[in-house]
Amino acid sequence: MSDVPGTSSVVEVAVSVPRAARDALSSMTGQGSAHVEIADAGVRVGVEIRCVNHRHLDPRVRGDGALGDHAHVAEDIVRRRLVRGRIEVVATLEGARAVPQLDLERAAAALTQLRALRDRHSPGEPVPLSLLASVPDLFGAADARIASDVLASAVREATERACDAVESMRRREGEALRADLEARLDLVLAIVGRVEARRPEVVSAARHRLRERIARLLEPSTALDAGRLEHEVAVFADRTDVAEECTRLAAHVAEVKRVLVEPMDGRGKRLDFLCQELAREANTLGQKSADLEIGARVIDLKCEIERMREQTQNVL
Repeated sequence: MSDVPGTSSVVEVAVSVPRAARDALSSMTGQGSAHVEIADAGVRVGVEIRCVNHRHLDPRVRGDGALGDHAHVAEDIVRRRLVRGRIEVVATLEGARAVPQLDLERAAAALTQLRALRDRHSPGEPVPLSLLASVPDLFGAADARIASDVLASAVREATERACDAVESMRRREGEALRADLEARLDLVLAIVGRVEARRPEVVSAARHRLRERIARLLEPSTALDAGRLEHEVAVFADRTDVAEECTRLAAHVAEVKRVLVEPMDGRGKRLDFLCQELAREANTLGQKSADLEIGARVIDLKCEIERMREQTQNVL
């Protein structure tokens, strides 16, 4: 049922969604449109909204003709309904009678004056009607005949319905983003698990290398000091221990998963911060590791975290 007196509404791709459902993960990109017919005037008001990624909320509204006077109505609704993104809002007046209308009385008066001028200077010459096209203000906008409050109501209803469509599309994209992020989080955990499983082998290989190196340096008759060897191995193990980084990586992954499913304000910014922390821990892990295999796993880890961070830039 339309809220505009004397109008009926035809809505395109607009889906009305309960407010509570807007807590779902959403993308910043989206598009939606709606039309509200003003039956008495033979026209309809259309509103189209397009949203793209942006750091802040940046609505830009423009309207045809008299609809420009009601741009603030659409902007107020967009600011109330939508969060973040560069948002382009276009309001148009459509229909067979939405073309400019000729003011018949002014046209007749202009033609009479042109004929009087002809009779004074060139009697008998024809006065072509095409001359009227050069007379200013003979054509008025069709929306000038529509009451301002009716136009404002139509813009309001069409904008609300277009926002419903945008939010619906944002939620669908948000669910796709959630699935992608959760899959990458599982990959991050799998990589961390492989790094942790490799740690004992790294220490064992270091002990073997040190034993061989010391043996080469000592005289054949000199005994190897087992205590000294174990001390050097312990120093190496402590210097290259990545247990703390692996624990923090796992904790950050758990927090990202929590943010993805729990409604909260500023979720996109929170996810971006967590991705920065994941990247920081991955960098530290790479710096502490002297093992080629762990180094390769760290590269994989950084790639997944960077892909996640790119995705979170478009999350509300």
